[in-house]
Amino acid sequence: MASVSVDQFSCPVCLDVLNNPVTTPCGHSFCLVCINGCWDQEDLKGEYSCPQCRRSFTPRPVLSKNVMLAEMMEKLKKTELHTASPAGPGDVECDVCTGRKLRAVQSCLVCLASFCETHLQPHYQSPAFKKHKLVKASRRLQEQICSQHEQRLQVYCRTDQQCICMLCTMDDHKGHDTVPAAAERAEKQKKLMETKTQFQQRIQERKKEVEQLRKAVESHKSSAQTAVENTEKIFTELISSIKQRHSEISELIRAQEEAAVSRAEGALRRLEQEISKLRRRNTELEQLSLTEDHIHFLQSFQPLLVPPGSAGLTSIIFSPNNSFKEVLNSVSHLREKVEQLCEEEFRKISSRVKKIQMILPPEPKTRPEFLEYAVDLTLDPNTVNRGLCLSERNRKVEYVWEELPYPDHPDRFNRWTQVLGVESLTGRCYWEVQWSGKADISVSYRGIRRKGVSKDCDFGYNNQSWSLYCFDNRYTFWHNKQSTVLPAPPSPSNRVGVYLDWGSGTLSFNTISPDTHTLTHLHTLTTTFTEPLYAGIGLYENSSASLCNLYRDRQRKLLLCVPDVFQSGLTTSGAPHWADIVQSSVS
Repeated sequence: MASVSVDQFSCPVCLDVLNNPVTTPCGHSFCLVCINGCWDQEDLKGEYSCPQCRRSFTPRPVLSKNVMLAEMMEKLKKTELHTASPAGPGDVECDVCTGRKLRAVQSCLVCLASFCETHLQPHYQSPAFKKHKLVKASRRLQEQICSQHEQRLQVYCRTDQQCICMLCTMDDHKGHDTVPAAAERAEKQKKLMETKTQFQQRIQERKKEVEQLRKAVESHKSSAQTAVENTEKIFTELISSIKQRHSEISELIRAQEEAAVSRAEGALRRLEQEISKLRRRNTELEQLSLTEDHIHFLQSFQPLLVPPGSAGLTSIIFSPNNSFKEVLNSVSHLREKVEQLCEEEFRKISSRVKKIQMILPPEPKTRPEFLEYAVDLTLDPNTVNRGLCLSERNRKVEYVWEELPYPDHPDRFNRWTQVLGVESLTGRCYWEVQWSGKADISVSYRGIRRKGVSKDCDFGYNNQSWSLYCFDNRYTFWHNKQSTVLPAPPSPSNRVGVYLDWGSGTLSFNTISPDTHTLTHLHTLTTTFTEPLYAGIGLYENSSASLCNLYRDRQRKLLLCVPDVFQSGLTTSGAPHWADIVQSSVS
């Protein structure tokens, strides 16, 4: 059985759901208030007609409440209150629902309205809506209208690369190369598919490179771990060997000390014994000198004249090499030689370690090589100074002579006319800035000061930012209040390319030739970045700057449309409208 919706019972007068329904003699039902209002206006004629079938009644019919229809309406309302999905904060609301808005499921590019499941039914059932184009519910329906003529965008101007209405072809775009939007969509769809194929091939190539790089990383890690372990083993053995030599030298010194001391102690004992005998003999001689017996004196005198003692100790020769100072000097000399050898070998080892590198892409030198690292940047409305105006989807900024009513925000620069980008930058990144007047093209940490008149908030005047000041083909690089005046490039250019290799700490600036798109190097610095960076632009009076669309140069902008296109399945009712694709591809 087909589902029945309360919205199918609408009053022919107010076109809203029947409220307090009554039925006329001809069988048509109306809201009591609506039909009475119509007949009140016909009181002067005295003849009353049905607003739907125009049947006349005289006198004015007495209307009664259609009890069965009223009860049916109440039941249907209660049922739909439980089954319908109300629109949430992130949903597209149905443009037809009154009172409580239900969630829209699809939008009509002809009606330029979004519909819930119930109000979408006429597009499926009525032949009048057969040619209407249904897409997934979108908030961007107003973008399908020409802002100048209030007409639908149906034509694509190849000359100006934008979508226009039929009246535009006879006005500002008269004589331009124009085609129906559907034809241009078909043409760009072919290019999109070709680009998608190329990207898929490139994805496969990059996947292979990723796998190879991962294997190289694992091999590198394994080799490094093995080197660390073997180095630790070698140094442990070396330390053990030195300790062994230390032990041997210590034992040799102790042995030499013990032998020399032992010999000396033996001689010392003999010397002490001889001293003792000499003392006794000296006592005997003293006693003999005092005796009065001449015979005893003469008989004892001669033996006492022979000194007691050993013939081997008549003299002691002291060696001048009785100190270990020379040994200590030799050990110190050994230490110096070992330290010198270690220093020389360490330098060699360090040099060899630094030469061991992963096979990574070389530093880019030409613009096509730089474009491989192109990033799509936007400017942050929460940081922009009130003296600057953002436009072109927050990719362009201009200096204005009035203070714009931006709301207060802690991230906003309140004195210096500057703005930061939204995206954080790490790894390898490249972007280009087109400038006029005077501009600071900068990168900065997120923590740069925003409030106050101090120069510490200005790009390049602190250790938080690096800035290239551009004016009349003259360039000056600023960091931490230090400036470097750069040589002027041979050909003037108002386009600067910025290349950041965050990991290696490289930041470089190049000018881009407007004709040949060749690069002229301005400045490169090498430092150590400690946190993610953000692009920044500072402007002066009568100046402007734009973040360039590098995806167009690489024919990569269409890639941004691929997920939306194929997410819808490219079905008749689910595919995005041509304007979404064309507008995205040329923006």
